[in-house]
Amino acid sequence: MKKFSGKVVALLMAISLIVGAAGAYAVFGFVQNHNQQSTMAASAGSVTSDKETAKLKAIHDLIEKEYFRKISSTDLYDGAIKGMIEALNDPFSSYMSTKTASDFNQSLSSSFEGIGAEVQMVGKQVTIVSPIKGTPAEKEGIRPKDVIVKINGKSTEGLDINQAVNRIRGKKGTVVRLVISRPGTSNDLTFAIKRDTIPIRTVESKMLKRNGQSIGYIAITQFNENTDQEFSKALSKLEGDEMKGLIIDVRGNPGGYLQAVEKIGNLLIPSKKPIVQIEDRAGKKQPFYSTLKKKKNYPITALIDGGSASASEILAGALHEAGGYPLIGVKSFGKGTVQQGIELSDKSELKLTTDKWLTPNGNWIHKKGIKPTIEVKQPDYFYVAPITVKKGKNLKADQTSTIIADAQKMLKAADHNPGRVDGYFSDQTAQAVKAFQKEKKLPTTGEIDQKTADALQQATLTAIKKQQNDRQLNTALTEITKEINK
Repeated sequence: MKKFSGKVVALLMAISLIVGAAGAYAVFGFVQNHNQQSTMAASAGSVTSDKETAKLKAIHDLIEKEYFRKISSTDLYDGAIKGMIEALNDPFSSYMSTKTASDFNQSLSSSFEGIGAEVQMVGKQVTIVSPIKGTPAEKEGIRPKDVIVKINGKSTEGLDINQAVNRIRGKKGTVVRLVISRPGTSNDLTFAIKRDTIPIRTVESKMLKRNGQSIGYIAITQFNENTDQEFSKALSKLEGDEMKGLIIDVRGNPGGYLQAVEKIGNLLIPSKKPIVQIEDRAGKKQPFYSTLKKKKNYPITALIDGGSASASEILAGALHEAGGYPLIGVKSFGKGTVQQGIELSDKSELKLTTDKWLTPNGNWIHKKGIKPTIEVKQPDYFYVAPITVKKGKNLKADQTSTIIADAQKMLKAADHNPGRVDGYFSDQTAQAVKAFQKEKKLPTTGEIDQKTADALQQATLTAIKKQQNDRQLNTALTEITKEINK
C-alpha cells in the first residue's frame, strides 16, 4: 500500500487552541504537505506573469507611493494573499504570515498552553468545532457551534482564524474572557477561562463491566503523531486482559493526523475495503487499504457526536462501512476535505484545501456528517448553557426565559425536581432551588443568583461525568453485550 507522502503537519490550533497548533487548529485537521516538487515551485514563486499579476503590482505600487499614510510592502502583500484565500470561501484554507507560522511551528514542538478547543471560521464568525476533553474549555462549558463574539472585551469582527487564536492562547494560569453567542439562546454568554497546559496524551482506556462481561473502552480525544502508538498499547492491554468487546469513543474529537487514522485502521479494519479514499480535483481517487486480513474476534462499536470531525469521521466511516460495526450517538460534524501545508521561501505558510476524502463506500460527508446507525441523544442537561445572572437581576418566581429553562434542566441534573423545564419559574421550581441551596450551604432564597448558578453548573458537570448518565455509552454497552451473547 502506498503511504501518505511528505511530512504531515497538524495545523492544530484547537483554540488553545491548542492554539497553538493549528491552523490554526481551526481544523485541528490532519494536513498533508505538498510533495517536494510542488513546495519548491511554490517557494520559488514560479508563476507566469500576466495582466492580473501586473494589476496587483500596479495597485501595490500606487498604495505604497500615494496612500496618505506609510504602509509596509509586506503588509500589503499579506493583505492581498489573505484576500485571495477569502475568495475561496473555504474555512479550512488559510495563510499564515512568517511570524504566525513561526509561532505555530513552535507550538507543534512543545506543550500547548491555552483553553483547549478547536475553532474554525464559519462565514466570518469564529466558531467552536469542539472543546477537547478534559481541558478548561470543556470544564467551563464551551460547546460545539458556539460563536466567539468577543475576546478579552474586543470584538472578533474582522479577525481571521490565526488572529483569533493568537488572542485566545496565552500563558498557563492567565485568564481569557470570551463572549459567546450560542444557537438557541437569546443572550450572549460570558466565560472567564483560565488557560492551562493542554495534555498531549490523546488516548484514554479502561475496562467496563456489563452483565458480568468485560468490555474494553478506548476514547480518542484527537489524532496527533503519537496517537496510534497510544492506541496500540491500550488495545494490547485490553486484549491481554481478555476483553470480550470494544467501544471506541471519538465524541468531541476534532481530528488530527491522517496517518494516525491509517495506522489505527490497520489494527481494526479488515482489508476488503479501503479505510479512506482521497479524491483530487480531477476526480481521481486514491484508496488506502488496511493491512489487517480478517476482523477481530470480538464485537466493536463506536460513539460519535456533533463534535466528531475530520479524522475522527474517517475512522468512524471506516469502522462502519469497511468493518461493518455500528455507530451510536448523533450525527457527526461533517468535514470531508484534506488540507496541505506549504512552507514558502520566507517561512510563511499556506494551508490549502487540495482534496476531498471519501468513505470506504465512496460517500462524501462534507457538511452532511455521518449518521449513527443507532441514534441516541444525551439528557437535556448535557446541552445547557452556563447561566450568567446580572447583579440585582436574580431569576425568581413567575419569570419566564430560556435561561430559566436551562436552570431547570440543571436542577434535574442535581437530582432536584423543578416540576417543569419550559422556562416558567413555578413555585415547584422555587422549592427545588431552595432545596439545592440548602444542600450546597447557600442562602435559601429560592432565587437564582450568580453563586447559585455557578453551583448548578458545577453540579451539572458532575452529573455529565457519571457513567450511568451517559445514554450513548450505556447503549453501546448494551449492544456489545447482545453481540457477545449471540
